[in-house]
Amino acid sequence: MQTTKPSRPLAGILWMVVTGLLFVLVTAIVKSMDGRLPAAQAAFLRYLFGLVFLVPMLPSMMRVRLLAKDWWLFGLRGLTHSVGVILWFFAMSQITLAEVSAMNYLSPVYVTLGAAAFLGEKLAVRRLAAVGVALIGMLVILRPGLRVLEAGHYAMIGTAILFAVSYLVAKRMSERFGPAVIVGFLSVTVTIGLAPFALSVWVTPSWADLGLLAILACLATGGHYTMTLAFAAAPVAVTQPVTYLQLVWAVLLGAVFFDEALDIYVILGGSMIIGAVSFIAWREAAAKRRQVTPGVHEPKV
Repeated sequence: MQTTKPSRPLAGILWMVVTGLLFVLVTAIVKSMDGRLPAAQAAFLRYLFGLVFLVPMLPSMMRVRLLAKDWWLFGLRGLTHSVGVILWFFAMSQITLAEVSAMNYLSPVYVTLGAAAFLGEKLAVRRLAAVGVALIGMLVILRPGLRVLEAGHYAMIGTAILFAVSYLVAKRMSERFGPAVIVGFLSVTVTIGLAPFALSVWVTPSWADLGLLAILACLATGGHYTMTLAFAAAPVAVTQPVTYLQLVWAVLLGAVFFDEALDIYVILGGSMIIGAVSFIAWREAAAKRRQVTPGVHEPKV
């Protein structure tokens, strides 16, 4: 008989709250550096410090036998993720915390479109409507034609698209490899991928900046871990809406510590994006439950 772990909604919500705090602290640290290091170099050092967390994953990584196509997929993901990270670090030095946080939610929307276009997944009318709402939310934030768009805005659009490509490649790789292998090779390939970009713009970092980047690596790793705990404790439909708090905290941090003006259009557009992403996550969770539940003519384990 197949057993299902009991859902613990309160634990899932609390872990997702912690996840949001950790990720907002990551963005605040990058923002506080105020572009003192080039984006590529800051991103490279963050991933270099993060390699220490690979130690528990090394046995799993060393046991796998990779085919030529596997190396190609790992390399493709590493390259797209590397450029996406550089653009994200650059955007943090150009636009507000609230804008970065809100536009960062567009990645799942692009994943949905990419899965339909390249992986053959069906795009139902309701999910397509949610995608439309998210894209309208992005237009509300950017307001093209009503204000001058900065390089950071275009960088965040590129970041969301590249992270979506990275996720779609990971989704294909998950058919053959476990999470430890996929995450481990991502860290290695991104560190290698960032190295030439970082060396081309290298400046001598201060000890304070090195310390901040080391803390950033710890916070980012902790955020991914607590997110995993949240997903294990409760369904995505329960935990996904809690991520809205990240936008709230980003707005508060930006206003209190970085003198960023409150932009009602960013709040409105971000709310539209988060609502759409929450709906998409709920629909995907419901679809997975239908796939897991045995049909009438299927064997019940």
